[in-house]
Amino acid sequence: MNKIKIFLLCLLAASLFSCKKFLDEQPTNQVDAGISIQTPADAQIMINGIERAMTSSDYYGRNFVLYGDTKGGDMTIPSQGRGLDALYTFAHSPSSNSYSGFWSQIYFTLLQVNNLLQNIDKLEAAGATGFSSYKAQALTLRAMMYFDLVRLYGKCYDDDKNSYGVPNVTKPLSATAQPLRNTVNENYTQILADLQAAAPLLSKTKSNGFINYYGNIAMQARVYLYMKDYTNALKYSEEIINSNVYTLYTNATWVDSWKAQFGSESIFELGIYPLEGDLGAASLGAYQRAKGVGGSTILGWFIASDYFLNRLKQDATDIRWGVMNDDELSTSGTPRKGCVYKYSGNTALAGDGKTTNTAVNIKVIRLSEIYLIAAEAALASDMTKAANYLNAIRKRAPNLAAATSTTVTADMILDERSKELYGEGQRFFDMLRLNKTIVFNDEVIGLTVATRAKQIDRTFYKTILPISQAEINANPGLKAQQNPQYQ
Repeated sequence: MNKIKIFLLCLLAASLFSCKKFLDEQPTNQVDAGISIQTPADAQIMINGIERAMTSSDYYGRNFVLYGDTKGGDMTIPSQGRGLDALYTFAHSPSSNSYSGFWSQIYFTLLQVNNLLQNIDKLEAAGATGFSSYKAQALTLRAMMYFDLVRLYGKCYDDDKNSYGVPNVTKPLSATAQPLRNTVNENYTQILADLQAAAPLLSKTKSNGFINYYGNIAMQARVYLYMKDYTNALKYSEEIINSNVYTLYTNATWVDSWKAQFGSESIFELGIYPLEGDLGAASLGAYQRAKGVGGSTILGWFIASDYFLNRLKQDATDIRWGVMNDDELSTSGTPRKGCVYKYSGNTALAGDGKTTNTAVNIKVIRLSEIYLIAAEAALASDMTKAANYLNAIRKRAPNLAAATSTTVTADMILDERSKELYGEGQRFFDMLRLNKTIVFNDEVIGLTVATRAKQIDRTFYKTILPISQAEINANPGLKAQQNPQYQ
């Protein structure tokens, strides 16, 4: 698929399904919600198309996950100049390396969601039935997209919730509309409103590749954790855990779980398929491999930092070593297991059962994360619970002492999140929401970075992205709302 940069002004036009080349080609898994939704079957096809758009290289297909990993201190670069270095070096400005593809792709996908919801509302007003599940899935996906947007462009909720977030756009708008930014608080209010409206309409049956009730409340748990509403974060996490609909991988099955689609921990994962959403050598999995592995065009973009590897080295028998393999800094006498192969299936590039090893599903929400959310949320009220939920994941390092009600700490849980969720796009956002100092492993290749310090925290203005100059040109009202110090 050829990417075309589009601005919010274009994205919000009702006719914009022609703006993306792949939509002009009328693929069989997508329809234009503005004209084609007449039956529940049409709505299902549209949900397929929305999820397909979410696997773009500018979203979950690659860059959004890399954004969350490369900026959090657990990753570094093995060489300069291979591409996407700016994610690591924070070389962002409105006119260069603004990564405006996040803004354009997510708002493009939101356009499809809003068109679908508008059409469902019209059909239901006319007496049609059978659409409630699709409406609820669309609302939940919209909440997820706004949660991602506000984390990219807005400050943390507990930092300054009254600062600018992103425009809340919940209806298809005219071609001349130029919406301005809402506050972070208004974004979170909209996110929770969508999630809460959707939850009662969703099935509690496991639904591979699609949002069900538990996918919705998993998102609620995640959102409440970011808001530091630990009561609700624990409530929804425990509802998922106690449902027994999903089960944790055992130590014997964890590594091989990456070779399978829709495993027992998978609460929501986005399908990626050959000839449809497979980015090949430009896929997330390929960017995380070692130089030359899987083909000469794969260069080795990002590797684990010494800090992450030292954390994993706390137990040489930690099962998570099973998805790590040698990076290009390795020598014959000193192997360095700095490359992660989760999104290649395994270190042998097995993929997840498809014909190519780069078409590997993106696991957006796993049960392991829910246990870690429960552990963190329980710290505020029940240290025994916190330790027990942490230990359910911590036991993947068999030689580490179990946490107890007297030894469990927030830092232990954060370290476990690092080890369990490495390569899944979480670390940077965790460090920001917890107001931690991020230390970068620049010295691993003797790198000097002019665009950020070796240590930063969330007071550094580049921890949120600028609104691109092209977007401001298309919507001049955003100029006065540019993120501070980018102006």
